[in-house]
Parts: sequence; C-alpha cells; structure tokens
Amino acid sequence: MYQRILVPIDGGKLSERAIQASIELAKQLGASIAGFMVGPLPSANRRASALEVEDDDDDDANAPAASAKAHQALARFERCAQAAGVPYEGFYHQATRVDQAIIEAAESHHCDLILMVTHGRGAFGEFLYGSQTKAVLAGSRFPLLILK
Repeated sequence: MYQRILVPIDGGKLSERAIQASIELAKQLGASIAGFMVGPLPSANRRASALEVEDDDDDDANAPAASAKAHQALARFERCAQAAGVPYEGFYHQATRVDQAIIEAAESHHCDLILMVTHGRGAFGEFLYGSQTKAVLAGSRFPLLILK
C-alpha cells in the first residue's frame, strides 16, 4: 500500500502525536518514514511581503537556533523510529511557505503519503493563524492522513 510516509513536525506538543502515530502506521504497513521540519529563510534570501516587519534582524539571529531545534527534534524522531525498528530519514529545509515545502519534500523524497497533525483551532483560529494542513491538502496530489 504505502511505502514511504512524510511526517512534517514543528517540534511542538503535537509533534509527539505525529511521531508516535506515524511509527505505529509505518510498522503496520512495513513502510519507512521521512521526518521533515521547515525553518524560516534568512531575510536576505526572502522577498519582502506585506506581512513582514521591516526589521528582520531577529529572524536572522534566530535562524541558527531554529536549525538546532529542528535537528534536535528530528534526532528524537529518529531515536523513536529506530527503537521501533522503522526505517527513518530526517530532513530540514528552509522556506518561506511551509505548505509548499511539505509538498516539495514529499515529491523529492519519493513519499506516497503525508501524515500531519492539525491543531483543530476551528474557523476563527484558522482565520487568525491559518492552516498549514488545509494548504497542503489543497495543493497536494498526495494522500494526506490528518490527525486531530
């Protein structure tokens, strides 16, 4: 059925749910996992948008910390997968659009399923914060398993 599952995580509380659920699913399917995190691009590599603040120095200063956090979270994911005997590879990528980065990662890492955990904020929360899950669902040709 599915051979390679892309599992985007953000290092937050819901990441643990994504890690455990994806490992269990991969074990049942005999699939491998591609863990994935997206970090912000340094401002010199981004085009300015109407929503960006003019002073991006904080983002640039936090880029190494974001990268370190990502690598720690992906290493934890790897330890969990190895303990369960599930083949795993972790990837970190910097991008301006998280949804596009997730879709591109699924393509480039030859995944055939994306597993995501949603915050389930409801309509008002999505209006305020947006929904990466909905954006991936709208833009992806891959099957998407959504955990709430």
